[in-house]
Amino acid sequence: MTFFTADICDEHSEEVSLLGAGYSNFGGASKCQGEVVTIKLDKNNADLISLLRDEDGTGKVVVVDVSQEYYAVVGENLMKFAHQNNYSGIVVNGYIRDTIQIKDIPVALYALGTCSRKSIPVTSGERDIALSFGGITINQGDYLYGDTDGVIVTKTKIV
Repeated sequence: MTFFTADICDEHSEEVSLLGAGYSNFGGASKCQGEVVTIKLDKNNADLISLLRDEDGTGKVVVVDVSQEYYAVVGENLMKFAHQNNYSGIVVNGYIRDTIQIKDIPVALYALGTCSRKSIPVTSGERDIALSFGGITINQGDYLYGDTDGVIVTKTKIV
């Protein structure tokens, strides 16, 4: 991947939405890009497990909104599923765990921070909906670019 989010922002400023501050990359890939797949969860990650484990992620980035609930929704097992199914990255409006184990899995993973616990009771999520967090709205089918400078979203692939 030869893009840089700073260059995209400079060259396409009117087409870019920038995810707000506070999201760090915990994954083993320093960059990601792809068509957005959205999912809204209520703490539990059962629907995210199914998505990452069972669906081809080639050319895709999963954007997960858990409303910043202090529970981990992505860890080592989900990162392995993401890698096995060719997802470029995951962006979580919330928390992750297993940071030592996931740092070598070549998938980008942006999140607000870490939390050791996960939510046990299974609850249902919503797929393919608009998500609003970090000062922007992200829609199913948008295009996302992430690197060490940040995460940006565009309506279509522009580089």
